[in-house]
This record gives sequence, C-alpha cells and structure tokens, in this order.
Amino acid sequence: MNGYDENRRRFLTKLGLTLGVTLTGTVVMQGAEVATTQELTLSADQQLFMSNYERWMDDFIVVIKVQKKDPDNLDNNKKIVALSEESKLFQKELIGYMRDENFARYYMVATERMTLEI
Repeated sequence: MNGYDENRRRFLTKLGLTLGVTLTGTVVMQGAEVATTQELTLSADQQLFMSNYERWMDDFIVVIKVQKKDPDNLDNNKKIVALSEESKLFQKELIGYMRDENFARYYMVATERMTLEI
C-alpha cells in the first residue's frame, strides 16, 4: 500500500465513513460507470444532504491544506476535531442513501476532490 492509499484509508476511518466508501467501491467494482455529478439525478432529500455534505467537505479541505503545511497548528487541529465530530451527524443518513446506486456514484464523484487533498 502506498502512502497515498494509507493516508486516505486512515482519514476515512477517522471520519467513520468507511462503510460509505466500501459501498461506493462495491458499486464501482460491479461495473457501474463513473459519471460527473451533473449527469446524475438525486432526489430532493439527497440533494439537500449532498449540499450540506459538500459544504462540510469544503470546510474540511481547508483544514487539511493547513494541516499539511503546519501539522502543529493548534487552532487548525481543533477545527479538524470539530469537523470530524460534525461528520458523525452525516453517518446514518449517508448509510441509507448509499443503498441507492445512483447516489453512491454521485457521492464517489463528489468526494473525489476531497480525496485528492488527503
């Protein structure tokens, strides 16, 4: 396992999203083609969830960038902890939505930008 994969796994495990990622990987492994988020249609509830989740990802990407440059930044580390705690609020709903193959594809595409920052 290379450093990128190891860091990604550690990050996702830390956030408690391993199940969502596993489900997404399963959909992809079953031959589902990856599309852009614009090509995928979500229900109104799923759209609202993803709007909130993508706002959270934007905030988390910022702290990840700071953490890479300054791992000892106490204020930033506090933000990481707070955002990690906030991510737990998404878990139950995310697990339910991940049962929808279309949502799982959307989630995978949407979270790729965060994965690239890790």
